[in-house]
Amino acid sequence: MNIRFDLPPELSASAPPEARGLSRDEVRLLVASPAGVHHTAFTSLGAHLRPGDLLVVNTSGTLPAAVDARRAGHPIVVHFATPLDDGAWIVELRAPGGPLLDGRPGERLSLAGDASLTLLAPVVPGEARLWRASSSVDVLSLLEEAGRPIRYGYVPRAWPLSDYQTVFAREPGSAEMPSAARPFTPELVTGLVADGVLFAPLLLHTGVSSPEAAEPPQAERYRVPPTTAALVSWVRARGGRVIAVGTTAARALESAVSDGEVRAASGWTDLVLGPDRPARVVDGIITGLHAPEASHLLLLESVAGAEVLQRAYAAAVEERYLWHEFGDVSLLLRH
Repeated sequence: MNIRFDLPPELSASAPPEARGLSRDEVRLLVASPAGVHHTAFTSLGAHLRPGDLLVVNTSGTLPAAVDARRAGHPIVVHFATPLDDGAWIVELRAPGGPLLDGRPGERLSLAGDASLTLLAPVVPGEARLWRASSSVDVLSLLEEAGRPIRYGYVPRAWPLSDYQTVFAREPGSAEMPSAARPFTPELVTGLVADGVLFAPLLLHTGVSSPEAAEPPQAERYRVPPTTAALVSWVRARGGRVIAVGTTAARALESAVSDGEVRAASGWTDLVLGPDRPARVVDGIITGLHAPEASHLLLLESVAGAEVLQRAYAAAVEERYLWHEFGDVSLLLRH
């Protein structure tokens, strides 16, 4: 089933909730399950969880992954997506109107100072959005000195990197913020723990999504620690629910499933969750609202089911929730 809805442009969140006079945890929360749809605030998340439920969180931090460049004398922006094992990076070239699709192998771009970037080959043969590229300087140092957070047209002005970090961020590496965890605050986490809700960390460094194209996710680097794998098994054995905080956490956790159990794992995952590969251990997901035709919707369907997801998105549009990384949040439950 394809989830169908129309997203009015004015429902795209154009600034962090703090700029709208809210704290992080005061964004709206839509709770959807087979029992129905409920509207509340994220501060009330605990009312929809049970003692013994496990929230699995991504500890990846957001990089300032957008860098100004010059291409044949013309200004463009390079999005640094993912470092590869051989030292190259996956990059996307962008102009104000969207991705640039006319890159050429061997093409050289000028970066800050005397740095340069050389395009090597498309990541997917025959597709021109993402490129393997080599830099003349250390990329992480370049990002620290000259980078800024990636933002798209629905966010018209720049915001500091701190606005793109979650309370769980420990290891920088994501090109785009694992934004489902943004509404969590230390106070909210403390209250949930006091109520018996459990937390477990994992890591998945996100690449770039390109909102203009309904593409499946690229391979991403992930790590599920032994303690998290053991805690997932313990919770499931006792009837608790395993709830992923974000599509990144769901992808990483499901990538570590072997013979029906989560096991410690690390490396690269190319897993694509959807109707052909439903979630096996994730019972629910906390997630932002995704654009029509986004591949993330297939992942959400794999967790909560098509009917729950369709009702949730219809209600979100009707009640005028805000979309994207600075917007409102949903809790989608399989049961």
